[in-house]
Amino acid sequence: MVKRFKVWTYKEGERPLVHRAPMNNIYSIEGQFLDEMESGKSPFRARTPDEAHVFYLPFSVASIIHFIYQPILSKKDYDRGRLHRIVDDYVGVVAGKYPYWNRSGGADHFMVSCHDWAPEVSTANPKFYSKFIRVLCNANTSEGFRPNRDASLPELYLQYGQLGPTPTQSRSDHPPSNRTILAFFSGGAHGYIRRLLFEHWKKDNDNSDPQVQVFEHLPNRAIYTAKMGSSKFCLCPSGYEVASPRIVEAINHGCVPVLISANYSLPFAEVLDWSEFTVSVPVERIGELKEILEGVSEERYLEMYERVKRVRRHFVLNRPAKAYDLLHMVLHSLWLRRLNVRL
Repeated sequence: MVKRFKVWTYKEGERPLVHRAPMNNIYSIEGQFLDEMESGKSPFRARTPDEAHVFYLPFSVASIIHFIYQPILSKKDYDRGRLHRIVDDYVGVVAGKYPYWNRSGGADHFMVSCHDWAPEVSTANPKFYSKFIRVLCNANTSEGFRPNRDASLPELYLQYGQLGPTPTQSRSDHPPSNRTILAFFSGGAHGYIRRLLFEHWKKDNDNSDPQVQVFEHLPNRAIYTAKMGSSKFCLCPSGYEVASPRIVEAINHGCVPVLISANYSLPFAEVLDWSEFTVSVPVERIGELKEILEGVSEERYLEMYERVKRVRRHFVLNRPAKAYDLLHMVLHSLWLRRLNVRL
């Protein structure tokens, strides 16, 4: 793939809706991928569209929401019509100017977005976008995500000016013997899964179990990171949407992720066997969380711990991208989907 695969990023469109996306916070992977492909440094960058295998539509759903929809003052302001028109207009421009979209019906074209609304870019005209590749954090199969056509994107939380944890939040490589907490989570009560988690396990007067530490708020990020580094298992419940940056955070801190979600198509599942380095807990069994995790044998836990360290390189963001890192894995997901397309 590294020697052959080429991506053409369309030049059409003006900032801030196109060629600009968030580089930090919860939508950061959207901007980091865009900047990588437009930096001129990527070996995957096609010199001309004729040598490209896939075509990148560089609009940003996060930027469209920020600049077109804000402020949202009423329910009417949530109407997706403006989003649909902007995306449809952009596709219309490139399809009218070049032969590539019409040649494949959009099957070799893709978008990248971590915004919750991103899956809805194609809902107004599903037939037109039926072959289009959507690279999404919100990879919810119950909401139209197609694992064989779309690609799941890991969600990251990057602070301003950082590609990863700051020095005070550095990667934890604590050995298993130093991980004295069975399970840890801290985060807002976003969505029904987290509300269930808090109902059963939130750290308060009703739950003083030192082995399952679930918080809605912690005083600072350093405590959060320290607890991740001291935990065997890190709980990764879905919030309002299926993806969570805690999966990547857990992996980077050597903490075995515990996936608590429904209908989530996991990133890079074509090449990674998630069952080898994570634990999946059905939503309806949240109340049995401690029992389930205590039922993992020490031998099995140590195997998963070592595999978490082994797969960690696939969830590290480098700029420029490096072999086998997160951005390369996203491009590999695209490469696999392009192999299924005959022109």
